[in-house]
Amino acid sequence: MAATTNIPPASSSEAIAHFSARLSFETDVSDVAADLADGVPGIVVVDSRSAESWDQGHVAGAVHLPTAEIPRRAAEVVPPGAAVVVYCWGPGCNGATKAALAFARLGHPVKEMIGGFEYWAREGFPVESATGAPGTPATVTRRSPDPLTAPVSGTACAC
Repeated sequence: MAATTNIPPASSSEAIAHFSARLSFETDVSDVAADLADGVPGIVVVDSRSAESWDQGHVAGAVHLPTAEIPRRAAEVVPPGAAVVVYCWGPGCNGATKAALAFARLGHPVKEMIGGFEYWAREGFPVESATGAPGTPATVTRRSPDPLTAPVSGTACAC
């Protein structure tokens, strides 16, 4: 028997339930970037990393709220009824999962941005970083897309 089908695939109805559930909990960097670019209302993107990580670079348009501060400060950062999208470093980090759980415990609708900041930057989306001087505006840069993570033509992958 082939390794791929050693355990048979789920039925269509089971697959629909599973993949629908995943999409209700997760979003990807391309979808978040499109929504931010389009100015879609009712979405708050939250960077749950440390201040040092935030200063190093973050999603342009995100707000900073480290996971440990979510129970205390969520109400001042997230308007009532807004959908929260959380991210941390990348796929090897479960910080966004912890942040999503903290927001869910407070009753906020929340999704985790899979790929985190790593894939945001690797796909060439706008990265904002601190300049270090108080009162000085942050700088926004874009990297060239990594051909292993995004189309280099700038065209969406259409997924």
